[in-house]
Amino acid sequence: MSSPRRAAPAEAESAVLSRAMEAAAEIRGRISQGELRPGDRVPEAKLAESLGVSRNTLREAFRTLSQEGLITQVPNRGAIVAIPNINTIIDVYRVRQLIECQAVTEALPKHPAIAKMRAAVEAALEHRERGDWSAIAGANIAFHRAVFELADSPRLNRLYEQLATELRLAFGLIDDPEYLHAPFLERNLAIIELLESGETERAAAQLKGYLSLAERILLAGYERLELG
Repeated sequence: MSSPRRAAPAEAESAVLSRAMEAAAEIRGRISQGELRPGDRVPEAKLAESLGVSRNTLREAFRTLSQEGLITQVPNRGAIVAIPNINTIIDVYRVRQLIECQAVTEALPKHPAIAKMRAAVEAALEHRERGDWSAIAGANIAFHRAVFELADSPRLNRLYEQLATELRLAFGLIDDPEYLHAPFLERNLAIIELLESGETERAAAQLKGYLSLAERILLAGYERLELG
């Protein structure tokens, strides 16, 4: 009777990395949803238990998240949810302008992502009627996720999730979704109407100004935090 085959070292390492990626995705989601906030200590033992992974696997996930700027490893304190700085915000918006404006400029007529953008805009306007600014923040994320989807690139879609999580950390420090999102509801509507009419260049120009304004508003919020 033959003995059970042991996993080869390469197979075992691949399995650990796969679980670490799954754990990183779960932690990323908790940050994006606001469950983990900037500066929060991430309890290693409790989190490993809740995710059903070993602490070694969790540390591998932390390394991935550290490279993404979402987790900071602090000596003698462990893992801390990162606190974005002004340079991070400027860099995120630079990347967004490069990708989103180009995606809108080259958008194909009737691309499925355009319908998703329209749905996000309509959802945000409905939430405004109820004064639900947290839901509006979620609709705005959905709007820009759809903008990235216009490029038909799975890599860019993954990049958007990382950028959105970094922005969620920045928004969490200010914790005023009406201040952050109120100026953009009508702008989102104008952009989608231009796209639907095939005026991609004008839509991209609107979006460029929109992202510049969003960056200024967020940076101004940061300045008030520092002065306070």
